[in-house]
Amino acid sequence: MSSIGWSTPSGNRRHDIWHFFRRIVTSSPSRFAILIFAGLILLFTALFSLPIASSSGTVTPLSDALFTAVSTICVTGLATVDMAGHWSPFGHVLIFLGVNIGGMGVLTLASVLGLVISKKLGLRAKLLAAGDSNPLRAHGGVVNEGQTVRLGEVGQLLRTVAMSLIFIELFVALVLYPGLVMAGIHPLTALWEAPYYAAMSFTNTGFTPNAGGVIEFADDYFVLSVLMVSVFLGSIGFPVIYTLLKHVWHVKRWSLHSKLTLITTGILFIAGALVFLLLEYDNPKTFGSMDAVDTTFQAFFLSAMTRSGGFSVVDIGDLNGSSMVAGAMLMFVGGGSASTAGGIKVTTLAVLAIAVWSEARGRQSVEAFGRRIPSDVQRVALSVVAWGATIVALSTIVIAQITKAPIAEVLFDVISGFGTVGLSTGLTAELPDSASYVMALTIFMGRVGTVTLAAAVAATTRTQLYSLPVERPIVG
Repeated sequence: MSSIGWSTPSGNRRHDIWHFFRRIVTSSPSRFAILIFAGLILLFTALFSLPIASSSGTVTPLSDALFTAVSTICVTGLATVDMAGHWSPFGHVLIFLGVNIGGMGVLTLASVLGLVISKKLGLRAKLLAAGDSNPLRAHGGVVNEGQTVRLGEVGQLLRTVAMSLIFIELFVALVLYPGLVMAGIHPLTALWEAPYYAAMSFTNTGFTPNAGGVIEFADDYFVLSVLMVSVFLGSIGFPVIYTLLKHVWHVKRWSLHSKLTLITTGILFIAGALVFLLLEYDNPKTFGSMDAVDTTFQAFFLSAMTRSGGFSVVDIGDLNGSSMVAGAMLMFVGGGSASTAGGIKVTTLAVLAIAVWSEARGRQSVEAFGRRIPSDVQRVALSVVAWGATIVALSTIVIAQITKAPIAEVLFDVISGFGTVGLSTGLTAELPDSASYVMALTIFMGRVGTVTLAAAVAATTRTQLYSLPVERPIVG
């Protein structure tokens, strides 16, 4: 029996564990996010392994269960099994729940639940949620006026995230339902497929509930257009949706982040469609057999889906090599920051493009829309691109060595995994277990790695009270 003033060893261990856990949460939201993501992946791996999760009533192999869990929580859409046929209704419900959790973001979800329960957010909860929506916040200071979403607006942003996820998916499902019925889907089946497609499009995942996928709607412009709009809304990011809802008719009040995201997204969408139209118009396996209207529409659809949507009407393996390279470039960029899309993010590309343009014009500072972009944001943008390219290169080399598959197919699928897109040449479904683990790690890094990098760069910044002598190495 212990006396007053003494604690048991087990009590000390619990105290140490709690102290360590609390320090991780408060010191680095991004590291905490990785722990939660990993925990969710392990939980869903266990659930997908249950006999009740498969349509055959048997245990799903560990490699397939793990890969599906990673692809679901990281809203990717790649698969090593037949997603429509392998999983039971219970398994499909797990997928539906998993993509919504992953699409919202684990820290955002935790903050939303805390807001619902306590009716208010404390400072620590606001900092946690703010770090999830903008990992660079710690770099510029949590009360920096230059933040896209200020600390006092975090509660409103969380409400926007929750409401947009619910209402946009609900609206898309309601709009899709009659379209699916008119396309020949049984009314009862459409009651499930409509919300499923709504969730998979808004979260930019790309899983389909039917074996044929969206190929069944290849000539249905209505269904495909609804999917494109839903993918677009999910890819621009919750901070942009928040800005549009708050200042929809006052463009001058839009944040710099919102302007860069929308403009860059529009440019990539149109440029991608024009490139695919030019490269595939005479390919008999893809657009060559279509008329001018179908070819144009499908080029825009493919451009939207290579950004992060993951749906495909044409067989990706039938694309010309030049088109696969163009698609890989779009997938590497991805969507907007704090969105359901992956990649290095369009704002990263925009910041680097503006920096290059400013350097070419001999400007001392990087400016856009009457605002100056600080040098720390430029450094982090460059770091994100460098680390993203490194992850893709290493994964491509390892998987190519394991599978001996054509390097073009390996590179395309690896970038699709890193960008959490979900398009595939068919290689991913045939990967051996060892290669599927590498691909799963690539997906995980693509979803949370760049965020962690940004937070790590912020965390390693220290005030330096002296300057070293300057020496300029030769560059270029």
